Amino acid sequence: MHPTVHNQTAEISGFAKFFLYSRKIFASVTTISEGFYLVYRHSLHKHPNNPNNTRYVQYFCRQLCKVFNIEVKVHGTIPREPALWVSNHISWLDVAVLGSAARVFFLAKAEIENWPVLGKLAKSGGTLFIKRGSGDSVRIREQISEFLKQDIPVLFFPEATTSDGRSIKKVHGRILGAAIEAQRPVQICLLCYVNQQGQLDMVAPFIDNISFAAHVQNVLEMPKVTAHLMALPAIPTAGLTVDTLTPIVQDQMLQGLKELHSRVLKESH
Repeated sequence: MHPTVHNQTAEISGFAKFFLYSRKIFASVTTISEGFYLVYRHSLHKHPNNPNNTRYVQYFCRQLCKVFNIEVKVHGTIPREPALWVSNHISWLDVAVLGSAARVFFLAKAEIENWPVLGKLAKSGGTLFIKRGSGDSVRIREQISEFLKQDIPVLFFPEATTSDGRSIKKVHGRILGAAIEAQRPVQICLLCYVNQQGQLDMVAPFIDNISFAAHVQNVLEMPKVTAHLMALPAIPTAGLTVDTLTPIVQDQMLQGLKELHSRVLKESH
């Protein structure tokens, strides 16, 4: 190819990329603005833990998935029975993906509450914030237990940190005690992000100490990704303790993720 033609092609490609990026930025601002409109229009910030709020959260999450060019595909059905939900944790995008499919409240790390813009939206949507490794987990467990007794589902990430999505890290089970106290089951939901080549996407994972701002930029430039969700049969908690329930959850999450991968990933040669 002639150098001039090559340069012109590169310029067109660069312009197209810039245009796509700018369009996503605009869509992001529009969606977040709409989120704040919903918060104040329906006074969600005054009653953040009202179970009726989850329908607005679900709508907002679906809009976010569109902005980030994520198609959510559910394998099987998403249960509606009251339960303590747990999921593997890959990215901050998980909340948008899971929230688009299930009407649940989320448990998140305390620092997310201080994130610019999104932290305030999360708090208004009923997110519960916990300081890992502190006595705050006892208070949170008691609060979740009360929610569950009122048939309000809550979801948390028992790995306590994100991974690249290939496997499951150690499950921390203290908060699982909320399900036992409330006499409600534990509902596992597994997720994975798959790129257009049929492999695990490596842009979506929020790992390797990348800053939040840098990762948001990477996600905005990310080609279309499919987020696959699969719910497992609920685990009854009657007769179990935290010590006996935790390894059950760990094993089922491991096996469930392997099954999901076998369904959606193409074999690499």
